[in-house]
Amino acid sequence: MSIEENDKEKNADPGSDSTRTPADSAEAKPTRPLTPCVPEKTEAPAGAEGSAGDMSSEEPGPDGITNEAEEVRKAIEAVKDEVGKVIIGQRKVIDLMLAALLTDGHVLMEGVPGIAKTLTSKLLSKCLDIDFSRIQFTPDLMPTDIIGTSIFDMKRSEFYFKKGPIFSNVVLIDEINRAPAKTQAALMEVMEEQQVTTDGITYPMKAPFFVVATQNPVEQEGTYKLPEAQLDRFMYKLEIDYPSAAEEEEMLDRFKEDFYGKSEQTVRPVLNSEQILRFRKYTEGVYIKDDLVKYIAGIVALTRNNSDLYLGASPRASLSILKSAKALALMSGRIYVTPDDVKASAYPVLNHRLMLSYDREIEGVTVREIIEGLLKKIEIPR
Repeated sequence: MSIEENDKEKNADPGSDSTRTPADSAEAKPTRPLTPCVPEKTEAPAGAEGSAGDMSSEEPGPDGITNEAEEVRKAIEAVKDEVGKVIIGQRKVIDLMLAALLTDGHVLMEGVPGIAKTLTSKLLSKCLDIDFSRIQFTPDLMPTDIIGTSIFDMKRSEFYFKKGPIFSNVVLIDEINRAPAKTQAALMEVMEEQQVTTDGITYPMKAPFFVVATQNPVEQEGTYKLPEAQLDRFMYKLEIDYPSAAEEEEMLDRFKEDFYGKSEQTVRPVLNSEQILRFRKYTEGVYIKDDLVKYIAGIVALTRNNSDLYLGASPRASLSILKSAKALALMSGRIYVTPDDVKASAYPVLNHRLMLSYDREIEGVTVREIIEGLLKKIEIPR
């Protein structure tokens, strides 16, 4: 549908269309999820910018479904602007964290101490008008310190369950690899099923539920490697590196008269839980053509039949790439996925799920090199 035709439809007299009903008008509100676009002939070319004329819907809302994508794009930019009041750079990291939030995923951030992993997570939570809790993982932390425990009430002569800090919307787990496997296992159920079961009773989490974990590289002293089953529950592993010389100079200039974090107090919430849940529905409705679905399946399949890898990616990985590509497209103001969205999602989704073969590890080959090689082997859909 062209822009002119859409404008005519909006300005038309409601009474002139005999097929229009009050129910149809109610369903046409712009807050409904995006409707996937079916006709191949209306699909936009890969890499093109989204507009009202690029894609059409069978039942477009009165303002056009692209308004929903624009709403998400502006909200994401507002979040990044708020975080940018304190954090220099790291915009790609923040993009992927928000993409995980829009797709009900979780994020693992890895990097050496002192590069603002925890600060970035805290500032992101301040931009969201939802509950936040922080758990500091230590070698002596017990599972009950995370999920909660049953306590005996002397007055009532009965036990009651006292919820732990995991019962929140955004949960920051600081230095997750400093706790042993027994404590890390307490996160298995809650991260996958968003519920906690104790004493035979199941306690569901309140949506949205978003876990951001930080860790130091495993070769650091006093850390425990996360098991593969735990790693697979994270949608992304984001590798945080040192800032560039220019970024570090900008950081020093910004904080030369702000030793105690006064700028952090200026960060304000710009997203609430209702908006996040609505944006998740929009993300689900972003259109992806069949060729790109096959492209994702082909990438993941190559990881399972590769002599360079001891362990390939799971089906959860392919679903994560699909979700991530849709989220990145919507955050860019588009209602359709391009090959670039898939390629941008591949490394952060796969890098913590793949295990190098012994020979390749000895040779010093990196997972990044393997993933880049896989992407070159598959023809990009046009």
